[in-house]
Amino acid sequence: MTLVLGIDSSTQSTKAVLVDADDGTVVAQDAAPHPDATEVDPHAWTTALEAAAGPLLPRAAGVSVAGQQHGMVALDEHDAPVRPALLWNDTRSAGAARQLVEEWGGPQACADLVGSVLVASFTVTKLRWLRDHEPEAARRTHRVLLPHDHLSRHLAAPGTAAFTDRGDASGTGYFSTREDRWRPELAAAALGREVELPRVAGAGEAAAETRHGQVVGPGTGDNMAAALALDLQPGDVLISVGTSGVASARTQAAVHDGSGLVTGFADATGGFLPLAVTLNAARILDLQARLLGVDHDELAALALSAPPGSHGTTLLPYYGGERTPDRPHAVGTWTGLTTTTDRADLARAAFEALGCSLADTVDALAAQLDRPVGRVLLIGGATRSRALQQILPAVLGRDLELPEPGEYVARGAARQAAWALSGAATPPAWPTTGTRTLTAEPTPEVREAYVRLREQTGAWS
Repeated sequence: MTLVLGIDSSTQSTKAVLVDADDGTVVAQDAAPHPDATEVDPHAWTTALEAAAGPLLPRAAGVSVAGQQHGMVALDEHDAPVRPALLWNDTRSAGAARQLVEEWGGPQACADLVGSVLVASFTVTKLRWLRDHEPEAARRTHRVLLPHDHLSRHLAAPGTAAFTDRGDASGTGYFSTREDRWRPELAAAALGREVELPRVAGAGEAAAETRHGQVVGPGTGDNMAAALALDLQPGDVLISVGTSGVASARTQAAVHDGSGLVTGFADATGGFLPLAVTLNAARILDLQARLLGVDHDELAALALSAPPGSHGTTLLPYYGGERTPDRPHAVGTWTGLTTTTDRADLARAAFEALGCSLADTVDALAAQLDRPVGRVLLIGGATRSRALQQILPAVLGRDLELPEPGEYVARGAARQAAWALSGAATPPAWPTTGTRTLTAEPTPEVREAYVRLREQTGAWS
């Protein structure tokens, strides 16, 4: 049996899965935590990688890393970090994002240039922040990597030049999805000096070898890896419900949405992966459970004991601001509360709000696709909730496919490693088993109430 190792270096942890290269069966896995912060010493990631993947790596013929997108790893000429890495969820560069969009000619010109309208998560905005707020660190910056690039290079044999893939590169803000190449002058203009960027490896390329001769795949971003794991096809939409909510789809042509609702990323196979994101997803439920003093199972039971519409109670769940729609200063808003509103209504309203927010991402994405939405797949830790499984298809008004629980980002990295190991033109065909169809009677009145509240509060953002 030939084994490959897939690594998911996320915001919260490193997860490693050892997989049969022929059929994708997971034979072993492990995990290690990351610091809970929006800026992290990159050495913390390599330490977690060694803890989670180190014992499994000797058994693998190939390895690949999928990482959290956007993070800025700025290194000096000796490859030492000039400062802690800034993560995607560090918003200190929001002003820099607005500044760069204006410099580049406005939102549509920005989307035409790099595929997306810049927001604070993009690497290029963090480079501009570094220039303006830490000029000495900016002066010492010689090379800029993404989190997965840094870890791939750590796995590769000493002396290996840095490399990345087009999927993760498309989230930097200095990679052109239209031209499929770096735009290094954009990075230089943001930072105030030229920097070295990693080589962009081809899809499925054996990008390097470890010191022991194992193949290292190009790696990719976490969203691209999840799409690869599930073999997403054109027309499919993948909804991921984690800390944030993400709706993504594979397309053959690049997307350039000047509204900023859809980011026009590339994928890990040579195509594209436009996606729409909400900042508030599973934490809507976390907060509601805390406010009601219950655990998540009790929250689900309460929600399912209330009728659709929660007796007129509606929540706009923009607790941490929002990205779809773009309301960075918004707050959570409740309406319809009366003297008869009970705990079950409050619980169900939270689930319905999560569903409506995700429906907004699907609508934004569908408007950019070149074909009607086909299958809608659902993954993420929050999907284990019985209430979410019953309420989400009702709110979306369509059947959903729920694959069995698994580490899909790490599994996508493993599939890429198997592809690189094989030298084939396409990824190996791995069967997907255990998928369930979620169905429910549509509840359009819930979405209508949510949309009314969303429009009424538009000026509050």
